[in-house]
Amino acid sequence: MNRITSKFLCCFSVLFLTASFSFAQELFSYKTVDTTELMMEVHYPEQMDTTEKYPALVFYFGGGWNSGSRAQFEHQAEYFAKRGLVCFLVDYRTKNEHKTSPYESISDAKSAMRYLRENSSKYHIDQDKIIASGGSAGAHLAAATALIDGYNATSDDMGFSSIPNALILFNPVIDNGPGGYGYERIGDQYKDFSPLHNIKAGAPPTLFLLGTKDNLVPVVTAQYYQMVMEKVGNRCDLILYEDQPHGFFNYTNFEYYKKTVQAADDFLQSLGYLEKEPVVIIE
Repeated sequence: MNRITSKFLCCFSVLFLTASFSFAQELFSYKTVDTTELMMEVHYPEQMDTTEKYPALVFYFGGGWNSGSRAQFEHQAEYFAKRGLVCFLVDYRTKNEHKTSPYESISDAKSAMRYLRENSSKYHIDQDKIIASGGSAGAHLAAATALIDGYNATSDDMGFSSIPNALILFNPVIDNGPGGYGYERIGDQYKDFSPLHNIKAGAPPTLFLLGTKDNLVPVVTAQYYQMVMEKVGNRCDLILYEDQPHGFFNYTNFEYYKKTVQAADDFLQSLGYLEKEPVVIIE
């Protein structure tokens, strides 16, 4: 290898590592099941004071508990990291990759929450300001960490709670009962699995974002969820987006990506998790 080629490869390697660092600031395993390592990706605030504790925002990807990628919420994570949150993109077991059921998906989602609380000092996060979020089946998992008592991994340290302090749900499939999403796979276990059927007093404040033309989550289901939440004294902000389908919040639908990110930002401001300033451009 000549000197010019060597110099070029060296520069390329530095650029590649720099790009990789900005894309995934840190990638680590939070759980091992048999030979399967489940990974989590963290995005830190740009100007981070390691002597401080920051709110954490945890994202679960959608895909019907069948498939999906933690990269789904990469842009949201980058935005909220700029706003001063420590953001996590979580892998969990799915049917297509791991031959597992939705129950294992819930187990992994809850393990991720417990892992973060147990290791809060390592990632500079405030244990009392952890927000769970996700889209579709991922939003179901976020809600499940708050409302579902079962499906806990035997490897979890139950001394740490899986319950988040707030929820941001992007078109969540929260009704898994008869006529709801996933009932053909869940059957009678929906009574223990479906967030809609397990609402209780003391649930975390919730932001529920839904398109009016969602083919999986009827508007009336969302309205009923909000009504029951509020009836038992919980906060549930429901925002409906006219004529938008399932998955409308994804980055590829940039207009509604921006609208839903702004709605989430406003919600977190209302909880005191974010300051109004500085203004960050949604990209």
